Amino acid sequence: MTLSPPPSDREAIAQPSNPLGLDGIEFIEYATAKPQALGQVLEMMGFRPIARHRSREVMLYRQGGMNIIVNAHVPLLPGGALLPDKPTLAAMALRVRDAAAAHAHALDKGAWAVPPRVEVMELNIPAIHGVGTSRIYFVDRYDRFSIYDVDFVPIPGVEQHPPAVAGLHFFGLVQYIGNDRADDWTEFYRELLGFAELAPEQRFGILPKGRILQSPCPAASTFYLQLIEPDASVLDVENDERLQRIGLGCPDVLAAVAALNSRGVEFVESRGVHTEGRGALTKTWLGSVSFELVHDARQAGASGGAA
Repeated sequence: MTLSPPPSDREAIAQPSNPLGLDGIEFIEYATAKPQALGQVLEMMGFRPIARHRSREVMLYRQGGMNIIVNAHVPLLPGGALLPDKPTLAAMALRVRDAAAAHAHALDKGAWAVPPRVEVMELNIPAIHGVGTSRIYFVDRYDRFSIYDVDFVPIPGVEQHPPAVAGLHFFGLVQYIGNDRADDWTEFYRELLGFAELAPEQRFGILPKGRILQSPCPAASTFYLQLIEPDASVLDVENDERLQRIGLGCPDVLAAVAALNSRGVEFVESRGVHTEGRGALTKTWLGSVSFELVHDARQAGASGGAA
C-alpha cells in the first residue's frame, strides 16, 4: 500500500530539513560467523556476491542499487566479542553530501563516535553508534568513485551490477526498541539525521505496527525506519534493542513474490500475516534473517537509496 495522499496546499506540511544532504542508503551490513549460509539466503533473494574485501573476511553482495555487506571478520564487535551464530544487522551506511561534516554534526548533537579500526590501504569511513551494537556510517563517495573501489577486489568474471529481481530496492529498516522508548529514538533520528515522524494514518505494508520515521532524502532515495516497542504485557527489554529486518520496496508485490518463490523463497502465510498487494514477509532463515516486501512504485535504480 502506498502512503496516504499528500495534504492539499491549504494544509501542506513542511518537508523535513536535510542538513546532512542525506541521499539514501549506501549499504546495509550483516555480522555473522556463518557467512556462507547467509550468502545462500542472499542469493535466493536475488543478491549476487560481486567483490571481496582486500584484507578482511568480508563479502559484498549486490542487486540493482542495493549493496549488502556480509562481515565475518574477527574481532568485529566491541571488546573483541565473538561473532554471533545468528546473523545480526550490524550497520547501515548513509549517503551524505560530506561524510566528515555529517560525522561532526552528529557528534555535536550528542552521538557517540565509533573509533576507527583502519588497516593499510583501507578507507576511514566515519561512524557513530546506533541501536544496540550497530553502527551508522557516513559515505560521500558513491557516484563516479565509490568506497568499494578502494576496499574491495571484484570477483573475476562476475557482473558488477546485477539487475534487481522484480524492481526490488531498499525501502527501510525495522528497529526493535525498549518499552516507552519511541520518543527517545524519534528524537535521536530527528536531531542527528533530520528524520520526521509520519502521521499515524500514513501506513504501508502488512505489518503497520509502531512508529514510522521518514528520511529527509530527495523523493527518489527516501527511506523509512519503523520503531516497534514490545507488547505492553512484556517486561522491559531495553537491553534487547536492535535492528530487526530489512524492508524491500517493489512496484508489484505479487509479481515479486512469484519471482522470489521461483528462486526458493518462502513467505509467511498465516491468519495474521499473509501475502497481499500491500506487502509480504519472508520466512526466517538462520534464526534471525527475514525480509519484508512493501508496495512502492519507485523502481530499483543506481541511486541505491529508496530503502
